[in-house]
Amino acid sequence: MVLLPRLARGTSHRLSREIFTLPDLSSLSPFAGQGGNEPPAHVYHERKIFPYSQKQLYELVADAASYPRFLPFCTGARVLGTPSHSADRPGRTTMDVELTVGFMSFTESYVSKVTCRPFESVEAVGASSTPVFKSLHTVWRFQPASAPSPHPSTRLPPTPDQPSASHPTAADVAHGDARPTLVSLDLSFAFANPVHAAVSATFFGQVSKMMVKAFEERCLEIYGEGKA
Repeated sequence: MVLLPRLARGTSHRLSREIFTLPDLSSLSPFAGQGGNEPPAHVYHERKIFPYSQKQLYELVADAASYPRFLPFCTGARVLGTPSHSADRPGRTTMDVELTVGFMSFTESYVSKVTCRPFESVEAVGASSTPVFKSLHTVWRFQPASAPSPHPSTRLPPTPDQPSASHPTAADVAHGDARPTLVSLDLSFAFANPVHAAVSATFFGQVSKMMVKAFEERCLEIYGEGKA
Protein backbone atom coordinates (compact mmCIF):
# COMPACT_ATOMS: atom_id res chain seq x y z
CA MET A 1 0.00 0.00 0.00
CA VAL A 2 1.07 3.48 -0.57
CA LEU A 3 2.26 5.63 2.22
CA LEU A 4 4.24 8.73 3.06
CA PRO A 5 7.70 7.56 4.21
CA ARG A 6 9.73 8.79 7.09
CA LEU A 7 13.17 7.30 7.60
CA ALA A 8 13.19 4.80 10.45
CA ARG A 9 14.93 6.05 13.59
CA GLY A 10 18.62 5.22 13.62
CA THR A 11 18.88 4.65 9.87
CA SER A 12 18.92 8.26 8.70
CA HIS A 13 22.67 8.75 9.05
CA ARG A 14 23.52 5.41 7.49
CA LEU A 15 21.20 5.91 4.52
CA SER A 16 22.41 9.42 3.87
CA ARG A 17 25.99 8.17 3.86
CA GLU A 18 25.39 5.09 1.70
CA ILE A 19 22.69 6.33 -0.67
CA PHE A 20 21.89 10.01 -0.72
CA THR A 21 25.50 11.12 -1.17
CA LEU A 22 25.95 9.07 -4.34
CA PRO A 23 27.19 11.07 -7.34
CA ASP A 24 24.56 12.33 -9.73
CA LEU A 25 24.18 9.50 -12.24
CA SER A 26 20.77 10.58 -13.47
CA SER A 27 21.99 11.36 -16.96
CA LEU A 28 23.30 7.80 -17.30
CA SER A 29 20.28 6.00 -15.84
CA PRO A 30 17.89 4.28 -18.26
CA PHE A 31 15.11 5.16 -15.78
CA ALA A 32 15.53 8.92 -16.14
CA GLY A 33 12.69 10.90 -17.68
CA GLN A 34 12.85 12.88 -20.88
CA GLY A 35 14.55 15.73 -19.05
CA GLY A 36 17.23 13.34 -17.80
CA ASN A 37 16.55 14.04 -14.12
CA GLU A 38 13.08 12.72 -13.31
CA PRO A 39 12.25 8.99 -13.35
CA PRO A 40 8.95 8.10 -15.03
CA ALA A 41 5.99 6.63 -13.15
CA HIS A 42 5.63 2.85 -13.16
CA VAL A 43 2.05 1.71 -13.69
CA TYR A 44 0.84 -1.87 -13.20
CA HIS A 45 -2.58 -3.49 -13.55
CA GLU A 46 -3.52 -6.98 -12.40
CA ARG A 47 -6.85 -8.84 -12.63
CA LYS A 48 -7.89 -12.19 -11.26
CA ILE A 49 -11.08 -13.97 -10.30
CA PHE A 50 -11.22 -15.23 -6.73
CA PRO A 51 -13.73 -17.85 -5.53
CA TYR A 52 -14.84 -15.64 -2.63
CA SER A 53 -17.52 -13.01 -2.16
CA GLN A 54 -16.92 -9.28 -2.56
CA LYS A 55 -17.58 -8.86 1.16
CA GLN A 56 -14.93 -11.41 2.16
CA LEU A 57 -12.24 -9.91 -0.10
CA TYR A 58 -13.05 -6.31 0.78
CA GLU A 59 -12.82 -7.00 4.52
CA LEU A 60 -9.31 -8.43 4.15
CA VAL A 61 -7.98 -5.35 2.32
CA ALA A 62 -9.89 -2.88 4.51
CA ASP A 63 -8.17 -4.36 7.60
CA ALA A 64 -5.09 -2.14 7.40
CA ALA A 65 -3.56 -3.53 10.59
CA SER A 66 -3.18 -6.93 8.89
CA TYR A 67 -1.09 -5.66 5.95
CA PRO A 68 2.22 -7.03 7.31
CA ARG A 69 0.70 -10.52 7.08
CA PHE A 70 0.33 -10.44 3.30
CA LEU A 71 1.77 -7.31 1.66
CA PRO A 72 5.27 -7.78 0.21
CA PHE A 73 8.00 -5.82 2.05
CA CYS A 74 5.55 -4.61 4.75
CA THR A 75 6.92 -5.15 8.27
CA GLY A 76 4.55 -3.01 10.36
CA ALA A 77 1.20 -1.22 10.22
CA ARG A 78 -0.98 0.93 12.43
CA VAL A 79 -4.03 3.12 11.95
CA LEU A 80 -3.46 6.71 13.10
CA GLY A 81 -6.32 8.25 15.03
CA THR A 82 -9.97 7.39 14.47
CA PRO A 83 -11.28 6.62 10.97
CA SER A 84 -13.68 9.26 9.66
CA HIS A 85 -17.02 8.45 8.05
CA SER A 86 -18.49 10.32 5.10
CA ALA A 87 -21.75 12.11 5.90
CA ASP A 88 -22.90 12.36 2.28
CA ARG A 89 -21.81 8.84 1.30
CA PRO A 90 -22.92 6.34 3.96
CA GLY A 91 -20.45 3.57 4.62
CA ARG A 92 -17.42 5.27 3.13
CA THR A 93 -14.51 5.44 5.57
CA THR A 94 -11.24 7.37 5.39
CA MET A 95 -8.24 6.74 7.63
CA ASP A 96 -4.55 7.57 7.87
CA VAL A 97 -2.37 4.46 7.98
CA GLU A 98 1.33 4.28 8.81
CA LEU A 99 3.25 1.32 7.41
CA THR A 100 6.86 0.33 7.80
CA VAL A 101 8.48 -1.31 4.80
CA GLY A 102 11.88 -2.84 4.32
CA PHE A 103 13.64 -3.83 1.11
CA MET A 104 17.30 -4.14 0.26
CA SER A 105 19.05 -1.58 2.53
CA PHE A 106 15.97 0.68 2.80
CA THR A 107 13.77 0.88 5.88
CA GLU A 108 11.07 3.53 5.88
CA SER A 109 7.72 4.39 7.45
CA TYR A 110 4.90 5.69 5.28
CA VAL A 111 1.63 7.45 5.97
CA SER A 112 -1.15 7.20 3.43
CA LYS A 113 -4.78 8.26 3.24
CA VAL A 114 -6.85 5.11 2.77
CA THR A 115 -10.44 5.35 1.50
CA CYS A 116 -12.69 2.31 1.92
CA ARG A 117 -15.90 1.96 -0.11
CA PRO A 118 -17.69 -1.05 1.40
CA PHE A 119 -17.45 -4.16 -0.76
CA GLU A 120 -16.35 -2.09 -3.80
CA SER A 121 -12.82 -0.72 -3.39
CA VAL A 122 -9.94 0.27 -1.12
CA GLU A 123 -7.75 3.14 -2.32
CA ALA A 124 -4.50 4.36 -0.74
CA VAL A 125 -2.83 7.61 -1.81
CA GLY A 126 0.41 9.08 -0.48
CA ALA A 127 -0.06 12.57 0.90
CA SER A 128 3.17 13.92 -0.64
CA SER A 129 6.53 12.88 -2.08
CA THR A 130 9.02 10.89 -0.02
CA PRO A 131 12.83 10.47 0.13
CA VAL A 132 12.61 7.39 -2.11
CA PHE A 133 9.22 7.68 -3.85
CA LYS A 134 7.88 10.74 -5.59
CA SER A 135 4.38 9.24 -5.76
CA LEU A 136 2.56 6.11 -4.59
CA HIS A 137 -1.01 5.09 -5.43
CA THR A 138 -2.82 1.77 -4.97
CA VAL A 139 -6.42 0.79 -5.71
CA TRP A 140 -8.04 -2.59 -5.04
CA ARG A 141 -11.45 -3.07 -6.73
CA PHE A 142 -13.98 -5.86 -6.21
CA GLN A 143 -16.64 -6.60 -8.82
CA PRO A 144 -19.08 -9.48 -9.36
CA ALA A 145 -17.76 -12.05 -11.79
CA SER A 146 -18.88 -15.25 -13.47
CA ALA A 147 -17.02 -18.33 -14.63
CA PRO A 148 -16.81 -17.19 -18.31
CA SER A 149 -14.91 -14.02 -17.32
CA PRO A 150 -11.52 -13.61 -19.07
CA HIS A 151 -9.22 -14.03 -16.06
CA PRO A 152 -10.48 -17.08 -14.13
CA SER A 153 -8.70 -18.58 -11.15
CA THR A 154 -7.77 -22.22 -11.62
CA ARG A 155 -9.82 -23.05 -8.55
CA LEU A 156 -12.99 -21.36 -9.81
CA PRO A 157 -15.62 -24.07 -10.56
CA PRO A 158 -17.64 -23.61 -13.76
CA THR A 159 -21.25 -22.52 -13.29
CA PRO A 160 -22.86 -22.85 -16.75
CA ASP A 161 -26.37 -22.60 -15.30
CA GLN A 162 -25.64 -19.14 -13.86
CA PRO A 163 -26.26 -16.29 -16.35
CA SER A 164 -23.10 -14.30 -16.95
CA ALA A 165 -25.02 -11.03 -16.79
CA SER A 166 -26.38 -11.77 -13.32
CA HIS A 167 -25.16 -9.32 -10.68
CA PRO A 168 -25.74 -9.49 -6.93
CA THR A 169 -27.75 -6.75 -5.29
CA ALA A 170 -26.28 -4.49 -2.59
CA ALA A 171 -28.09 -6.61 -0.01
CA ASP A 172 -26.58 -9.81 -1.45
CA VAL A 173 -23.07 -8.37 -1.21
CA ALA A 174 -23.57 -7.04 2.31
CA HIS A 175 -24.66 -10.47 3.49
CA GLY A 176 -21.72 -12.25 1.87
CA ASP A 177 -23.36 -13.45 -1.35
CA ALA A 178 -21.30 -16.48 -2.37
CA ARG A 179 -20.40 -15.55 -5.93
CA PRO A 180 -16.93 -15.30 -7.47
CA THR A 181 -15.34 -11.86 -7.50
CA LEU A 182 -13.14 -10.15 -10.05
CA VAL A 183 -10.31 -8.44 -8.16
CA SER A 184 -8.47 -5.61 -9.92
CA LEU A 185 -5.27 -4.08 -8.60
CA ASP A 186 -3.94 -0.79 -9.96
CA LEU A 187 -0.50 0.22 -8.69
CA SER A 188 1.39 3.36 -9.65
CA PHE A 189 4.65 4.68 -8.22
CA ALA A 190 7.55 6.89 -9.24
CA PHE A 191 10.99 7.00 -7.64
CA ALA A 192 12.32 10.36 -6.49
CA ASN A 193 15.80 9.53 -7.74
CA PRO A 194 16.73 7.63 -10.95
CA VAL A 195 19.54 5.85 -9.09
CA HIS A 196 16.99 4.32 -6.70
CA ALA A 197 14.88 3.35 -9.72
CA ALA A 198 17.79 1.53 -11.32
CA VAL A 199 18.79 -0.25 -8.09
CA SER A 200 15.24 -1.36 -7.29
CA ALA A 201 13.94 -2.16 -10.78
CA THR A 202 14.56 -5.92 -10.55
CA PHE A 203 12.12 -6.66 -7.75
CA PHE A 204 9.72 -3.70 -8.02
CA GLY A 205 8.89 -4.73 -11.58
CA GLN A 206 7.16 -7.80 -10.11
CA VAL A 207 5.62 -6.21 -7.02
CA SER A 208 2.02 -6.11 -8.34
CA LYS A 209 2.09 -9.82 -9.18
CA MET A 210 3.61 -10.51 -5.77
CA MET A 211 0.80 -8.56 -4.09
CA VAL A 212 -1.92 -10.56 -5.86
CA LYS A 213 -0.19 -13.86 -5.09
CA ALA A 214 0.26 -12.93 -1.42
CA PHE A 215 -3.37 -11.81 -1.23
CA GLU A 216 -4.49 -15.14 -2.64
CA GLU A 217 -2.48 -16.99 -0.01
CA ARG A 218 -4.00 -14.78 2.70
CA CYS A 219 -7.50 -15.67 1.45
CA LEU A 220 -6.69 -19.37 1.66
CA GLU A 221 -5.33 -18.89 5.18
CA ILE A 222 -8.43 -17.04 6.42
CA TYR A 223 -11.28 -18.57 4.38
CA GLY A 224 -9.92 -21.87 3.11
CA GLU A 225 -10.78 -23.11 -0.37
CA GLY A 226 -13.32 -20.78 -1.93
CA LYS A 227 -16.82 -22.06 -2.62
CA ALA A 228 -18.13 -19.17 -4.70
